[in-house]
Amino acid sequence: MTFSIIIALLKIVSITIPLLISVAFFTVAERKIMGAIQRRRGPNVIGFIGLLQAFADGLKLFVKETTLPSSSNIMIFLLAPILSFLLSLIGWAVIPFAHKIVLADINLGILYLLAISSLNVYGLVLAGWSSNSKYAYLGGLRSAAQMISYEISIGFIILSIATCTGTLNLSKIILAQQEIWLIVPLFPLFVIFYISMLAETNRHPFDLPEAEAELVSGYNVEYSAMTFALFFLAEYANMLMMSSLSAVLFLGGWLPPFDIFPLNVVPGSLWFSIKVVIGVLFFIITRATLPRYRYDQLMHLGWKCFLPLSIGYLMFTIGVLISFNWLPN
Repeated sequence: MTFSIIIALLKIVSITIPLLISVAFFTVAERKIMGAIQRRRGPNVIGFIGLLQAFADGLKLFVKETTLPSSSNIMIFLLAPILSFLLSLIGWAVIPFAHKIVLADINLGILYLLAISSLNVYGLVLAGWSSNSKYAYLGGLRSAAQMISYEISIGFIILSIATCTGTLNLSKIILAQQEIWLIVPLFPLFVIFYISMLAETNRHPFDLPEAEAELVSGYNVEYSAMTFALFFLAEYANMLMMSSLSAVLFLGGWLPPFDIFPLNVVPGSLWFSIKVVIGVLFFIITRATLPRYRYDQLMHLGWKCFLPLSIGYLMFTIGVLISFNWLPN
């Protein structure tokens, strides 16, 4: 019993530590790529070509004093960033990195991820409410409305994928794409999913909960030092997880693009990593190039464009599968 617990803990650590390191280098890559796009220098002083800048920033946040607003609800104020950070890590339990390399290969992996994604709203709402600041409160309300709105469209997209593959298990969804990746028959849903994951992670051009121009940083305006760092880590970990989920659902996960690359020569984890990097680059490039949406535009896009399109494409997909007798067993 003790040995199995130790093995489980080692598996958790083997996912958590590389994830945190990936988040650190993700921030450096974002700043350097945005610098290149905007024709300026990114981080280039700390470490070789600036690669250690993220660790310097982390050390700075760690040694700074954590300030607690006197009128805030202290317990909930401290609980909110911890909750957001833990939920951003828990979701990785069902992500398959390669064939049979997954912490928990459960049959309802998709539902597990949707549940964790729904709980993420609570961390931001609690942060905004417990700060006892009107700016933080407005940011929390915006975040709740935004994330819930786009979760519905993502849910219908995932339902279309489950209909095509006949399973909610992420590994089986990948294996169902051995003949053709789902990006080909479901390309409109792929576009909607990629745009929706920007809103789901509160990223530009949908970063309305953190709109510095009108909300002075939104729900995290009262946070500093490590409490702020936990929100920061949670946001980037969620971006990596959404990129991983898009790779699993539409890009074949660990499967190579052509059969000329057998998995015993090029490991599946390498293909999976390349596909995750595609999602990461999408996050970075959209932030560097697109202006921020207004809040009414954000809601109009989610409720009046993406939701009808995702429902309509689900009905179209079911109709095609039934008409040609292609429904999976």
